[in-house]
Amino acid sequence: QVQLVESGGGLAQPGGSLRLSCAASGFTFSSYAMNWARQVAGKGLEWVSGIYSDGSDTYYADSVKGRFTISRDNAKNSVFLQMNSLKPEDTALYYCAKDRSNGRYYYGMDYWGKGTLVTVSS
Repeated sequence: QVQLVESGGGLAQPGGSLRLSCAASGFTFSSYAMNWARQVAGKGLEWVSGIYSDGSDTYYADSVKGRFTISRDNAKNSVFLQMNSLKPEDTALYYCAKDRSNGRYYYGMDYWGKGTLVTVSS
């Protein structure tokens, strides 16, 4: 019943930008923190960013801090990841993931989208 559908991936040049979107349904979106995570081919998952249920606080992995911005629009049940100053090492499959709670405490993520591929290459 829970659905998370990512979009916005594609090819970008180093130093370029992409904006990822995640459309959520099947749950009370505004009650849950949301996250972005990524997986580089052949490697494990890396948590990228998270946002509190009402958008009042955001969190970033050191690897993307200062370059990526997470945001959400609860009226549209959507979460976004604005990626600027892209680097080749940002190339990965990016997943939108629902948190188990509102984000005050970490209880893990329970639902994941299928992912959208981001390729950064010259």
